Amino acid sequence: MHVDNSALDRRTLLRAGLGAATVAVVGSQLALPSAAQADPGADLDWIYSCDEWGARPPKDPLAVSAIPTNKIIVHHMAFPNVTDYSEAQAVKLARDCQNLHMDGNGWSDTGQHFTISRGGYVMEGRRGSLERLQAGDRQMISAHCPGENGRSIGIENEGTYVTEAPPEALLDSLVKLCATICRQYGLHAHDIFGHWDFRTTLCPGATFYGQFPALRRRVFEALGTDLADVPARRWPDLWRFVGSPSVRVVQYLLAHRGYTVPVNSVFDAATVAAVQDWQYRNGIPVDVDATLTAPTWETLVPELGKDASGTPVTAVQFLLNFRGYPEVAVTGEYDHPTKTAVKDVQRRHGLPAHGKLDLDTWCAVVGGVVRRSFRH
Repeated sequence: MHVDNSALDRRTLLRAGLGAATVAVVGSQLALPSAAQADPGADLDWIYSCDEWGARPPKDPLAVSAIPTNKIIVHHMAFPNVTDYSEAQAVKLARDCQNLHMDGNGWSDTGQHFTISRGGYVMEGRRGSLERLQAGDRQMISAHCPGENGRSIGIENEGTYVTEAPPEALLDSLVKLCATICRQYGLHAHDIFGHWDFRTTLCPGATFYGQFPALRRRVFEALGTDLADVPARRWPDLWRFVGSPSVRVVQYLLAHRGYTVPVNSVFDAATVAAVQDWQYRNGIPVDVDATLTAPTWETLVPELGKDASGTPVTAVQFLLNFRGYPEVAVTGEYDHPTKTAVKDVQRRHGLPAHGKLDLDTWCAVVGGVVRRSFRH
């Protein structure tokens, strides 16, 4: 693919007019208030806008979300791990991704909000995302994760990271971008998740996902967050609009508690009803969307010791096996490979590596974030 280097040469001229650019959108007509922590004067010059990398216009009008942004979802692109770290490769990447999403997937525009190349260049993905980041009020509705497209900022990272780790240049830019998104939208390091926390997929790759605790710690340090402002546990807020391996864990746990639900990773009507009934029976506010709130998780998961067995152990083994621990077999018995994998998760999250499934460990295993991780 030929790269139009004139797009790069126009950066300075385009920057001069970027602040006046507007995006035609449809959707909420509400007067949306700016986020309390947003800095309209934040320097975002290091992010290449759609115009700067030569993006195609969207096929259809794009919409601004009417609900607040509450998380960042990190992806890998399942593209080759190229050794070309140049600016030209980053432009080619952004164009290739847009062509794939528009022509292959049939989407209106690039699915994610931002894209990071292996060389560390940060590109705007879905048109309007950079303008919304500057404003820090609401995000563009995206297409990167069904069920989360109106309330999460999606970041695609060039490469495939099932067995390999991202290069340092990419990680450095990811930290910078996540910290910027957090500042502009009033988010925190504990609001960073992986794609497979909310979707049944191999993205963001087991090796990359294993680095997420360290990624969050770097963002935490960049933000200068007070540890007292971090919740003890930030559980993944699964709800009826998502499907993921963690949903299957919820279904295993509901079955353990006596509910008849399918165990299929799909947040179906039976699962919705069971979650809401559990909330009602445990004095927890019943969520209209069956959201797995922190009290819901913390009453649902049982603490497991070294001699545990049964459905909760099966749930843990299923998730560990899916997320990069192939030596863990789904047996329902808390065996040595399972305990070893649990200890590895505990070490990565800065928890005592005792191998037991306490609340902190459960939270880490199912994709959540624990306060103790930031003390590590």
